[in-house]
Amino acid sequence: CSEPNAMVLGTVQENQPSSRTVLLKRFDKKGFVFFTNFGSRKAREILQNSNVSLLFPWYALERQVIILGSAEKINKEESLSYFQSRPRNSQISAWVSEQSKIVQSRIELENKLNQTKKRFEGKEVPLPNYWGGFRIIPIEFEFWQGRENRLHDRFIYQLENEKSVNIWSISRLCP
Repeated sequence: CSEPNAMVLGTVQENQPSSRTVLLKRFDKKGFVFFTNFGSRKAREILQNSNVSLLFPWYALERQVIILGSAEKINKEESLSYFQSRPRNSQISAWVSEQSKIVQSRIELENKLNQTKKRFEGKEVPLPNYWGGFRIIPIEFEFWQGRENRLHDRFIYQLENEKSVNIWSISRLCP
């Protein structure tokens, strides 16, 4: 796995599914965090329908993990903390790319990059107000392990609420 933190994010807009690969940058007891431009297609779709899926496809290992949950914006402090940890050129790229919008040419994009580098020359690159993170709060995990004769192992963990206590039920699924 050259990018073990690469995950396919699935969203829905007007009953039309949409998928793309994003990078997992943080995780904790609350969920799984990735960062993006809030004007991007994925962000707009999440803001309309917070139900999402994540898929970690580790083909070389014959394994995958699917996570279902809901997405929410993280706070600005968390976004700033991650933004400041990024390489300077990645910080500048956040200012350059109007993610998911049509650009006329590569030259136009490179010109905007050069202008932005000059704009922030000798200065700290600030966090754009349209850029930050989303946390996926899981309600279901499915673990898949490839096996001989297509008799794969599949286990599903589902979050259930019993008497105001969250517990995870675990079931084996047929392959």
